[in-house]
Amino acid sequence: MTLEQEMDLPKKTLESIQCEVADIWHVLGKTWALVVLKNMSTKEPIRFNDLKRVLPGISNTVLSDRLKELEKASLISKKVYAEIPLRVEYSLTRQAKELEYILDLLGKWVGKWKPNTTKPQSKKK
Repeated sequence: MTLEQEMDLPKKTLESIQCEVADIWHVLGKTWALVVLKNMSTKEPIRFNDLKRVLPGISNTVLSDRLKELEKASLISKKVYAEIPLRVEYSLTRQAKELEYILDLLGKWVGKWKPNTTKPQSKKK
């Protein structure tokens, strides 16, 4: 939104938009949240252990917390099957599927600007 557009908005509307952005960023800005969403977009529906397998380094607690937060924010849905053993699957909501394009662009941006971490081999004299 440009400054001119912001100036045309009533103050209450502008504050509402800023509040909504802060609310969603509170969820998406947490460690692993965007990575969970990005990986969920590659396979749907997905079960907890399958998601854990593609996210090396994430703990069960953190993954569980992120899934709960993303579900509360209406970005993922959780389906529980009344089976023995209990089966739970997670899927992106329509709202989160719209984020896939943004996440793809973000991934491309990171790839473009990521510093080269490999050091050139020094020549021995």
